[in-house]
Amino acid sequence: MDPVIRIENLQKEYETDAGPVPVLKGMDLSIYPGEFLSIMGPSGSGKSTFMNILGCLDVPTAGKYFLSGRDVGTLNSDQLAKLRNEVIGFVFQGFNLLPRANLEDNVALPLVYCNVQKAERAERARGMLDKVGLAKYPESFPNQISGGQQQRVAIARALVNRPELILADEPTGNLDTKTSGEIMHLFRQLNEEGITIVLVTHEPDIATYAKRLVKFLDGRLIYDGEVSEAHS
Repeated sequence: MDPVIRIENLQKEYETDAGPVPVLKGMDLSIYPGEFLSIMGPSGSGKSTFMNILGCLDVPTAGKYFLSGRDVGTLNSDQLAKLRNEVIGFVFQGFNLLPRANLEDNVALPLVYCNVQKAERAERARGMLDKVGLAKYPESFPNQISGGQQQRVAIARALVNRPELILADEPTGNLDTKTSGEIMHLFRQLNEEGITIVLVTHEPDIATYAKRLVKFLDGRLIYDGEVSEAHS
């Protein structure tokens, strides 16, 4: 089975007035279809930079990144945007919903960029709202629902393009404990349906919902294995 994500000697540094600052220092990692992986590490360990590279929102300084078998470094901006839109669904800590659009239109937004016709956009968006337990609220607006419900809308939006992979960056960071558990149960359900999930979290309890744990420290991968290590 070929990996969805394959990273080889990934390096990233940023130029500053004081010289280059290394953020990722030669990482190797493969993530296979159907995996549920949590990434943990202290602030400054490189988690967010790594996720931005996985999401094709940033480029490495050196090394290789293969996404769904494609060498990302060889793609032009249009090819990259197409691959990202087809393969990846994003979920962030901030829900990033459009306040003046109803929930149906928020969920359907990625389909607009794929030139999907309006009737199909509406049908698929309502189907995704149903999947995340919000079938009754397509005409509601983000400020009319709770934070947990807003994150469910964000997950529905991430799913509407039928991606192979979901990248979730601190998706429970703005939620209370009970709501966080509900969101993580939803992620687990999606993973059981075959979607590959990569999740960044600083909360050990959240990490335990995954099947595999990766830990970062100072731009290096220091652990890759059982989730039981999350509490160590």
